[in-house]
Amino acid sequence: MNLLILSCGTRDKVVQYFKAAFAGEGRVICTDCSPYAPALYEADAHYIVPRITAPEYLDVIYEICKKEAVTGVLSLIDPELSLIAAHETQFRALGVTIIGSDYALCERTLNKWELYCWMEAHGYPCAKTYRTMESFCGALAQGEVHFPVFVKPMKGSASIQIARADDMETAAFLFAHGEQMIIQEYMTGQEIGADVYIDLISRKVVSIFTKKKLVMRAGETDKAVSFIDEKLFAHITKFVEESGFAGQIDIDLFEQNGVYYISEVNPRFGGGYPHAYACGADHMTLIRENLRGVENPVQIGGYAVDKVMMKYNEMMLIEDVPRDSATDADASR
Repeated sequence: MNLLILSCGTRDKVVQYFKAAFAGEGRVICTDCSPYAPALYEADAHYIVPRITAPEYLDVIYEICKKEAVTGVLSLIDPELSLIAAHETQFRALGVTIIGSDYALCERTLNKWELYCWMEAHGYPCAKTYRTMESFCGALAQGEVHFPVFVKPMKGSASIQIARADDMETAAFLFAHGEQMIIQEYMTGQEIGADVYIDLISRKVVSIFTKKKLVMRAGETDKAVSFIDEKLFAHITKFVEESGFAGQIDIDLFEQNGVYYISEVNPRFGGGYPHAYACGADHMTLIRENLRGVENPVQIGGYAVDKVMMKYNEMMLIEDVPRDSATDADASR
């Protein structure tokens, strides 16, 4: 039972947690397009692979799956989620389970406008969103939305190109100088993050960890405190199961005037997941059990609360690796 983690980047903790969960039962293999992705060197084996946009990329991944007898695969970056989901049949033919949601859901969450439209149609509170300047100006004139607002790419991640606009001149400039931009209501409430696991067998939400975000940096949670709210758990469970997600997902929400607004959904491990793990929400073990064919029981809550997570920098030293190398861990150490 071996796990393949694609585009591991700097997610060292995620790799470490998987190695602990799979110890004695299987190996953890990582890939990245850069030899300078530190998480590579935490794995039992690693490969430097082409960029995900390269035409030969998937063939390289399939060969790794065969060579390493991979049982399950997941990616840690948004653009790759749809790519592997679109080739679920090919992975299944190799005996590999994709730990994630289907193609349609990956595409919906990547497109903020599509996600907004789905949530509006299904009655979930969410920030008002506008795809054109005309619709935004109309809503502004009607008093449906007010400055400040956020202008952001319709498809994007890591808070790239997201900016606050306090007046029409700024909003119009940002909208005109970006590609496929949207304008979104500015939420002022408490920002919340949720790490959720949906069992691959039962398709039920079996674990939820929630945290109040205290400090953000480059689109990721830098400091946060854990908390429990049964009302929020019920809200997340309903949304996730009605949507049809599977595996690990990361949800951003705002609490405003007692209402929980869903902001964004990432169907992968979020950068703040180590907080959940440290408080007792071990989703790596849930994944291991699913790959063994075991259905996980529903155990929502029960983790340590009022625990503050504070990120800090670490470093790693390795022997220099040529940029075009393709090697496994045993050969590089």
